[in-house]
Amino acid sequence: MKKQSSDLVFIGINGSVVALNCASGAQAWATDLKGVGFVNVVLQNDALLASCDGEIFCLDPLTGNVRWHNPLKGFGTGLATIATASNPGGGNAPVLAEKRRREDEEAAAASAGCAAVMGV
Repeated sequence: MKKQSSDLVFIGINGSVVALNCASGAQAWATDLKGVGFVNVVLQNDALLASCDGEIFCLDPLTGNVRWHNPLKGFGTGLATIATASNPGGGNAPVLAEKRRREDEEAAAASAGCAAVMGV
């Protein structure tokens, strides 16, 4: 039986994309991307798009091989969302949650810094 992308679930985690078999949970493949941060993934037909640290990659969903990579020079290294014809942006909830988490961390660090300066 021929392997299909619908047999797999794709996880973006800590600078990598991992494919797991839907039926067994066994790892099919893993691909390390540039960076160590949050990875946004979107499956579009026979292409798996992944963004990490402000760069985008196109992976083969069956093998994890990188088909192409674009560093998106000049745009920084922030979180990136991905929209395609079949996924017009409705899957951005994880990216928005990560953005809120980062903002909360920054606010907590700033608050702790102010407290230390004031001797509180």
